[in-house]
Amino acid sequence: MIRIGANPICWSNDDKPEIGGHITLEQCLAQAREIGLEGMELGNKFPAEPGALAEVLGRYGLALVGGWYSTFLLEREPEAELAAAQAHLAKLKALGSKVFIACECTRTVHPLEGTPLSARPVMEEAEWKRFLPRLTRFADMIAAEGLTLAYHHHMGTVVQTEAEIGRLMRGTGAAVHLLLDTGHATWGGADPAVLASRHRDRIAHVHAKDVRLPVAGRAMAEGWSFLRSVMEGVYTVPGDGTVDYVSVFRAIPDYDGWVVIEAEQDPLKAPPETYVRMGFDSLVGFLKEAGFGPRLSRPATSRAA
Repeated sequence: MIRIGANPICWSNDDKPEIGGHITLEQCLAQAREIGLEGMELGNKFPAEPGALAEVLGRYGLALVGGWYSTFLLEREPEAELAAAQAHLAKLKALGSKVFIACECTRTVHPLEGTPLSARPVMEEAEWKRFLPRLTRFADMIAAEGLTLAYHHHMGTVVQTEAEIGRLMRGTGAAVHLLLDTGHATWGGADPAVLASRHRDRIAHVHAKDVRLPVAGRAMAEGWSFLRSVMEGVYTVPGDGTVDYVSVFRAIPDYDGWVVIEAEQDPLKAPPETYVRMGFDSLVGFLKEAGFGPRLSRPATSRAA
């Protein structure tokens, strides 16, 4: 079954909360429901307490898909990481989420507005040898809690490039799955369809965002930070950029899970209701063309044109 959700970062940014700061959680969720989305990932405006979170999502008929968790396994042992993750884990389990989205954030530059992406951390050999078994152990412990760890490769972090994604997948155990992010893959120099084919058996979650390659090229050539690149429009919703989504989905014919629109933009330039609706309708079309039509959980089009 394929379910389409969204990340509230399409409405309000987590790394720089003033982006979309004027948009209320209620506006975000009401628009998500009206568009036809089935679930939402976590964002900075969501209640922290599981009961309150369940109430507000239930009010709009939305499921909790999951939510980002920053790991620091280069700096601490898996047992310490699990202890730090208890509140996050409790929230996911209480609301029935199945995936635990993790991204290694030791020395990351993606939240630093004044730091160019070229300054992002690159692991040395000794760090790889420390990180991979720790990530495997952490994923095993997450599995014991009943969730699947989906590793989020991300611009500005220690796992950004195709080679780094490949090394991570080769060097970790079966409990480590991949969150395939089409936008980060493309901007990081990889073909997301190739990544999808190569790692199809371990893809547990999909983030669907598109890339404006001219903006991405300028960002790297002129030394922009990740946040400046976002504000300049490097990312957009599926169907508004260069990603070949039909090829991506054809490469994972047995995928079963969420496809999440996660296209952070400046909402003053790209109104979320308009763009997320456009992304939703494009995704439905791409999924149908790739053969997923009979497995779509719900609707064929958004609820309102």
